[in-house]
Order: sequence, then C-alpha cells, then structure tokens
Amino acid sequence: MSRSPSVRMTPAERRSSIALASLFACRMLGLFLLLPVFSAAAGSLAGGDDVKRVGLALGMYGLTQACLQIPFGMASDRWGRRPVVLAGLLLFVAGSIVCALSEDIGWVTVGRAIQGAGAISAAVTAWLADATRDEVRTRAMAMVGGSIGLAFAVSLVLAPVVVGWGGLSALFWVITALGVGALAVALWAVPEAGAQARAAMPRTALRHALAQPDLLRLNVGVFVLHMVQVALFIVVPALLASTGGFSAGELWKVYLPVILASFVLMVPVVFATETRRIHRGALLASVAGLFGVCAALPMASQAFPSLVVALIGFFLVFNVLEALQPSLVSRVAPAAHKGFALGLYNTAQSAGLFLGGAFGGWLVAYGGPARVFEAAAALALVWLALAWGMKPVTDVHRANAAGSARRAA
Repeated sequence: MSRSPSVRMTPAERRSSIALASLFACRMLGLFLLLPVFSAAAGSLAGGDDVKRVGLALGMYGLTQACLQIPFGMASDRWGRRPVVLAGLLLFVAGSIVCALSEDIGWVTVGRAIQGAGAISAAVTAWLADATRDEVRTRAMAMVGGSIGLAFAVSLVLAPVVVGWGGLSALFWVITALGVGALAVALWAVPEAGAQARAAMPRTALRHALAQPDLLRLNVGVFVLHMVQVALFIVVPALLASTGGFSAGELWKVYLPVILASFVLMVPVVFATETRRIHRGALLASVAGLFGVCAALPMASQAFPSLVVALIGFFLVFNVLEALQPSLVSRVAPAAHKGFALGLYNTAQSAGLFLGGAFGGWLVAYGGPARVFEAAAALALVWLALAWGMKPVTDVHRANAAGSARRAA
C-alpha cells in the first residue's frame, strides 16, 4: 500500500521548511560563533580582561531577545511574518557592524544588545507553522532543531579559524555576512503563507499555552540548556588553551574531532528515538547525561584528555536535546496554539543565553571555573526532576484530541 499523500510534505512545504531552517541556521551560527573563542580572545579589547564584563557582553544578546521575542511574534501576527523577520534581521546586521567596528568591550555589549533586539525566533517558527500542515509540522520543526545543532557544531570549528586569521573584528564581519545571507533567504526564498490561519487564530492562545504543564517543563529545559551552554563556554576555551597548550586560533583542532565524534554518537540516539517513539525516555536520559557531564567537569578539567572526553559527552547530549525539544514542543502544544507556544519556548531560550553569560561571568570572578561546573550540574539536576513528570507523547496527543473534541462540541 502506498503512503498517503496527506502525510508527505508538499513541494511548497518542503521548500518553506528548508528555507526557514537555513535562515535559522545562519542567524544562530552568527550567535554561536562567539561562544568557543570570545572569553579567550576578548583580551584584545579595552576592558576585555574583566571576566564579568566579558560575560555580560556574551549574554547581552539573550537579554534583549528575551524581552522582545513575544512582541515580535505578536507583530508578525498583525503585519505578516516576512516584514517582521526582515526588520529583525536588519537589526541583527546593524548590531553586528557595531561589534565589528568596536575596540572596547562596552561597545561590543551595545552591539550585542542591538543584535538581540531583532528577536525573530518566534516569528520564524510561526511562519513555519503557517507554511505546514499539522501532519508534517513535527518533521519541519525537527529540521529547525537539527539546523540549530548543526550551526553550533560548525561554530566550534569555524570560530577559532576566523579569529586566528583576523581577530574578533573579522569574526563579527563574518557574523554580519551571515545576517545578510539570512535577509536574502527571508526576502526571496520563503513563500508567504498562512494569512487566513493567522486571522483565525484564537484569542485565548496565551491562557491555553500557559496551562500546559509539559510545555512549561520544556520551557524550563531550554532555559537551563542554554544557560549551561553559555556559562560553560566562558571557562572551557581558556581551560582547553591552558591544559592543551593551544591558542585561541588553534582551538578548532580540538573542536573538530570532538564535534565529529559527538555527531557520530548522536545519529543512532535520534534514530532510535523517532522509530521507537521513546521521546520522553530520550529526554530524561539526555538530561541525566548533562548532569553527569557537568558533575564530572571539575575533575575532568584538570587534564586535557579527560576534558576532551567530557566535551564529547556534553556535545552529544546538547545536540540530542537541541533537536528533540522543539519537536516535543510542536507535539505537545495544542494544534491551535503552536505559534504562541514556540514563542514562549524561544523566549525561555533567550533568557537562558543572557543569564548564562552574566551569571557564569560572576561565578568565575568570585569562585573560579569549578563554581560554574557545580552550578551547571545543580541546574541540570533540577531540570531532571521537573522533566520526570512529563507524560509520554502519545498520552498528550490523546488528551489534546479529547480537548479539541470537547471544544468543537
């Protein structure tokens, strides 16, 4: 029996999904490129020897993202996805140029705030929801999640090479170019879609999204994941440099094999999760793995080989979670409220990015790298306790279907 066309992506859905995933990847690559090298290379800037100011500059992007994510999403409901996404990308490019021209950590912080003011993640995910049917939306969201994980992996290899060649200024010019590329995708590659669906969006989306306990758990999860990610990368580049004898421009020699190993290990995990429908189990195992890695880092960071092994473990669980969680949000959210649910999810992610930089910098200044690792382990343990209460995805689907039937009646 042939597969039903209703569960296949149409050419328009496939084009929209690929284009929006590439737009997301370009923009997130522009964000992630700083993480592997900024703490080690910020010394070239005036004020860059103050770890608290470095942490603030690294996390400032997330603060303005967190403040403006939902307003941008609401604006896209009113005026359309494309104009709002283009406006946000123009802000991202402008902030990148400010950073590229800056010689002081204070101006880099200002540029990062302008970058983050283009808070389009919710608008982009809502655009993707407009462009896809319910039957294929999970796959489309998983493509976006996978593109974010890939962008992070590429950043770990590309950033040290660019900084070694032209310094931080060159890195910010590369980020500017990525923003321009995302602008081109948004302008020409993605078809407009879903105007009628936006007009029919229920006005009770906020109440229904906030009433979903599992969505709240996923929002806490992405907050913790990105807070831990940024906090760790305030200290990890310097530790790799000191224990392995690498300069900031040579760190790609460490990141490349680490990322390749983690992706090889990730593929069977993701495949087993999808084929066996063990999303809840995969989530719990990955969060437990994050806790284990963070708890081991105080000892593992004392020697280069053990630090590399710990990083492989971290990237394995990070990439699995980065692909799994957006897919879970799209599965758990009620069908009528996916756009707003994804907006809340992206807001939580942005808040984690900001607090990871600010809190991580403060911990390093007053307690050293070990305090960062201990705090990260504690956060992962809290996340694991919360995630334990999640329902299997099949149960959520049945509950959502029953609720839709009651409302229809």
